[in-house]
Amino acid sequence: MKNINAYHRQLSSSEIKENEHRNFVGGMWDEIGQLQIEFLIKQGLQPNHKLLDIACGCLRGGLHFVDYLEQGNYFGIDINASLINAGKLELDSASLTHKLPSLLVNDCFEFSLFEEQFNYMLSVSLFTHLPMNMILRCLKNAKQCLQPGGSYFSTFFEAPTSVCTEVIVQHPGKKKTYFDKDPFHYSIEEIKYMASCVGFKVDIIGDWEHPRNQKMARFHL
Repeated sequence: MKNINAYHRQLSSSEIKENEHRNFVGGMWDEIGQLQIEFLIKQGLQPNHKLLDIACGCLRGGLHFVDYLEQGNYFGIDINASLINAGKLELDSASLTHKLPSLLVNDCFEFSLFEEQFNYMLSVSLFTHLPMNMILRCLKNAKQCLQPGGSYFSTFFEAPTSVCTEVIVQHPGKKKTYFDKDPFHYSIEEIKYMASCVGFKVDIIGDWEHPRNQKMARFHL
């Protein structure tokens, strides 16, 4: 993703020590982290379920999930090794290493490497940074690892029409989004099209009180 967004940049140990990783993933550490766990619990997440956190970063939401889920039931994957390392430090600081989360650095959405089938999957602020072909790869691989009856929730910036070439200022948050560069926006019709391409059904949840107006979609079999 080096030519798509800046997410590949590796943070230094000194930056991580200064908690720069929390800003690197978008800030709002407490607010958005808590929002994620509250949302999935409302959607039926139970401690005995297995959760895959796609683009887990430094565990802004992951810390809450690791604490809530039973030992060994949290799985996180991210392209950025420095953020995974920062997440491990966050786990240690929160005294959560005994919950034995599984963390993987991978740049191809190879979820099968966990050798698990998941009840729930979540990606927050992932599709917002990806072009359509990479989202399709993510969805295709997610479908192969989702249990029957399971759900994959993912956020996106919404556009009013397909191939919307206009710059959109998202409210709240005042984030500018684009059709051809990071951060990307997609219409509901485009989200539905991507789901159909890989054999997913999709429900558009829409607003879930995200402070920067990212909308939510649920993909399922």
